[in-house]
Amino acid sequence: QVQLVESGGGSVQAGGSLRLSCAASGRTLLNYTMGWFRQAPGAEREFLSAISWSGITTYPTDSRKGRFTISRDNAKSTIYLQMNSLKPEDTAVYYCAAKGRMHPLDGHEYDYWGQGTQVTVSS
Repeated sequence: QVQLVESGGGSVQAGGSLRLSCAASGRTLLNYTMGWFRQAPGAEREFLSAISWSGITTYPTDSRKGRFTISRDNAKSTIYLQMNSLKPEDTAVYYCAAKGRMHPLDGHEYDYWGQGTQVTVSS
């Protein structure tokens, strides 16, 4: 089992950037495909991006039209979501999640979730 803790959220003006982090503990991150999701108030949870256990492959290749980039550092047991050119509609709670590394690189069937970090973008 793996435990996930997100950080790096906060308030930013439109056009700004944030980098979210997700620290994993409990088992080596090499065992997991990782993903980022978000949920805005009153909306369903939305898949943003996933990254393979090796970090070589990401899906989709241009999350949010290239504004969001997922990466990982397995040595630090941490994944990241770099968010640029933020818009007010990006306001949401952002979650990282994990599933077994043999699962497809997509937004489905994640087994482990963090508690989320709030991102607020003002106009």
